[in-house]
Amino acid sequence: MHGPQRDAKAGAIYTCPMHPEIVREGPGSCPTCGMALEPQVAELDEEDNHELHEMRRRFWVSTVFTVPLFLLGMRDLIPGNPTGALVSHGWLNRVELALATPVVLWAGAPFFERAWASARLRSLNMFTLVSLGSAAAYLYSVLGTFAPALFPAPMPDHHGEVDVYFEASAAIVTLVLLGQVLELRARSQTAGAIRALLGLAPKTARRVTAHGDEDVGVEELEVGDRVRVRPGERVPADGKVVEGTSSCDESMITGEPMPVEKKGGDRVTGGTVNGAGPLLVEVDRTGEQTLLAQIVRMVGEAQRTRAPIQKLADAVSAVFVPAVIGIAVLTFVTWILVGPEPRLAHALVNAVAVVIIACPCALGLATPMSIMVGTGRGASAGVLVKNAEALDRLEKVDTLVVDKTGTLTEGRPEVVSVQTLGAVDRGELLRLCAALEARSEHPLGAAIVRSSGSEGPAPVVTDVKTIGGEGVTGTVDGKAVAIGNQRLLARQGSRPPQDDAASRLRTEAQTVVYVLVDGRLAGLIGVADPVKPASKEAVEELRADGLRVVMLTGDDEATARAVAKAVGIDEVRSDALPAEKADVVKTLQAAGRRVAMAGDGINDAPALAQADVGIAMGPGTDVAIESAGITLLEGDLRGILRARRLSRATMRNIRQNLALSFVYNLLGVPVAAGVLYPLLGVTLNPMIAAAAMSLSSVSVIGNALRLRRVRI
Repeated sequence: MHGPQRDAKAGAIYTCPMHPEIVREGPGSCPTCGMALEPQVAELDEEDNHELHEMRRRFWVSTVFTVPLFLLGMRDLIPGNPTGALVSHGWLNRVELALATPVVLWAGAPFFERAWASARLRSLNMFTLVSLGSAAAYLYSVLGTFAPALFPAPMPDHHGEVDVYFEASAAIVTLVLLGQVLELRARSQTAGAIRALLGLAPKTARRVTAHGDEDVGVEELEVGDRVRVRPGERVPADGKVVEGTSSCDESMITGEPMPVEKKGGDRVTGGTVNGAGPLLVEVDRTGEQTLLAQIVRMVGEAQRTRAPIQKLADAVSAVFVPAVIGIAVLTFVTWILVGPEPRLAHALVNAVAVVIIACPCALGLATPMSIMVGTGRGASAGVLVKNAEALDRLEKVDTLVVDKTGTLTEGRPEVVSVQTLGAVDRGELLRLCAALEARSEHPLGAAIVRSSGSEGPAPVVTDVKTIGGEGVTGTVDGKAVAIGNQRLLARQGSRPPQDDAASRLRTEAQTVVYVLVDGRLAGLIGVADPVKPASKEAVEELRADGLRVVMLTGDDEATARAVAKAVGIDEVRSDALPAEKADVVKTLQAAGRRVAMAGDGINDAPALAQADVGIAMGPGTDVAIESAGITLLEGDLRGILRARRLSRATMRNIRQNLALSFVYNLLGVPVAAGVLYPLLGVTLNPMIAAAAMSLSSVSVIGNALRLRRVRI
């Protein structure tokens, strides 16, 4: 096995596409399957692929020797056999030996090293079979050249010499090298999606300083820096617009071509393209923290995960190579016992053909190649797949559970009504609430903060306590303040007002927030969260796709049903705490449903983790994204349809690849063993077997690459 070799990127980490648990510093080969390792993190500049360069060099050198060797090996088919008049048969064997030796011993050296490593680690793989076949044909031919007396009397041909198979041993190595070159080249293309994403990040930024603007490298930016983005330029890092109005092309993260309007306070994403107007942006995320960097990391990690369907290929591969060696031995013995003369030659040729044609390379590549290409395709359409298991399960989902806030609605609610109950006036009520909610991540709290517009000295806030699914309590300027829903009201020993004001607000799709000051109910705040324009259409399409859609929200029933009616959802579960949301998912699963959960908040994280597939809406919290298997960068439900189409296309592609691999071996191995000989007098030359083996791997890779053009 190749030791760790340094390339241009010293210290780069490499991993195996079939066995992602294998991690090494520098390029080399996998100790389990023998495949070439690839960089764990793609670079923008496609570095010199050492393995591809080495395999290409060995292939061309071996081709130079194999072509004349092949012609000499086929000399008996040339009319008149002109070589026979020029040189004796025995010396021709020695010429073939001279041509075959550098091919087998030098060009094929990596295969023998990997085969030896596989035997030492008791992890037999395709290189075990390639090396056995090539070495058997080569050693047989060497003995036939220098010690023909060792062979049975019927073995020598009409020249008095033993038939040799130097051309077969060399052709096997050359054709497998060709397959390796094509495979490595195709595998390098799967990193194209990541390199395309990396290419979206600008190299420089125009930083605003006290001494004027200066151009700096993006890596020099720090949180808090302000950068100027001119029309047509890419935003250098994630941040918020401080000054200016424009529109940004965010198709790189949403998959949608329509530009998004930007004004003061709006977020912008590094790598997106500024439109017509200049923007002044305050940076709040740099380097590995930017959304683009997170996308690249997630795509890379997803490409190395293993889908459950891979277990089938793993189970087959675990017994495949030993079984093939057993079949080859049986083939050899059968031809020795009942084959035509010369029996030993026929036995060797057919056993070698079995070993070569049955190489499980295509079987091993079937799943990881499709996953690598499919996840890259998803990233370009705003669907980030965190792991292959989520992609595998999504096509089987029959129930979709959706959160309300931030999923069906904009997730940016606004205060639309305030009702005081006499204890404090409207301005004071909002000031107290805003002071307490200032540290909250809950969107309702953020709406209250935005609506207060309070100025003046900052209030003194202490003893802040967030009660999951209920609200928040604390002390503001010495006053005990509690803000939350009806559960919090009950916890505080209070009751809602006797009139129907709260009910009226809920029927208008407003969420009612109760405010207590010093233990007394001081007022009600009505907050409305606009429904996303695409939600109704998306729900209709999801139902048409065969999904049962359930709304699951921590909001009260009246508000939840008002939103559900607006988007066309009939099944609603309201007033759900975070733990209760997970319980609802468990209940559906216990009833035999396969559940996907879509949400964007911290309170959705338990349900996202519990679901068969968790789907995080891109603008949501980091906790939700980490708990989910799939992230929709655009943040609306139409992305689920794209993810479902991607799942179906990828899994269909995997099944096609596995079918190609299984059918190829089911047909190829018996033919190589000689089952057609009694009927048609046909056997399979090891050279043809090697070509067919390489073709099967290339076919699987080519089929997987079709996913780059799939419509989702």
